[in-house]
Amino acid sequence: MSLSKNKIKYIRSLKEKKFRHLNHTFVAEGAKLVTDLLASCRCQLLAAVPEFLASFPEIKADEVIEASVSELSKATFLQTAPQVIAVFYQPDLSTKKVQLHGRLSLALDGVQDPGNVGTIIRIADWFGIDQILCSPDTADIYNPKTVQASMGAIARVRAFYGDLVTLLSGKDVPVYGTFLDGTDLYQESLSSDGVIVLGSEGKGISSETEKMINRKLFIPSYPVGRSRSESLNVAAAAAVVCAEFRRRQR
Repeated sequence: MSLSKNKIKYIRSLKEKKFRHLNHTFVAEGAKLVTDLLASCRCQLLAAVPEFLASFPEIKADEVIEASVSELSKATFLQTAPQVIAVFYQPDLSTKKVQLHGRLSLALDGVQDPGNVGTIIRIADWFGIDQILCSPDTADIYNPKTVQASMGAIARVRAFYGDLVTLLSGKDVPVYGTFLDGTDLYQESLSSDGVIVLGSEGKGISSETEKMINRKLFIPSYPVGRSRSESLNVAAAAAVVCAEFRRRQR
């Protein structure tokens, strides 16, 4: 069976959020990413070159299609056609499942760049953080660019979308955020649980979400006092803050 025009059209349609939402599915591309996701996500459709299928004969998917490179090149969102393209079902993640006590979580407040969101998911996975709260205006974690940037971490990190004020209200946990007028990250007392809020690339943390934050942090430049960039990229800031939290817990 070849990869039909209708199947290619379906895969391509999942570039748009409305079709991902309608079908409750998302696309992943490339051998490593797809094999990582196969271990924990239900697969609706997998199209791959014969060499890939021969290497993974135990693939579990609703439909497995042997495809040519030419066919995959018509379906891919990448510059070069991968060996495999797969469509996975989105897990059912209700905000009722959010648990903030006894763990460290991240919260993304309007982070709109899909690549940054994917990188932050990867950073969270590296530092053992398996839960991210996302404001409604944060980029969709199932955007193809986000999925690719996560490098498979999307299979291990759960993302919950909802109003951050509602999700954080009355939870009695430390809520951290990065601000220019915050306390030096390396001098502040950091807890082993709580929520680290990261703001949008252009506007930072919203005024509504800021009201939920009870511990403001500042990432100092080095050396102190020299001229510097206006701010860190949000993914870079996430890496710095997460690394310091985990260093304190060693």
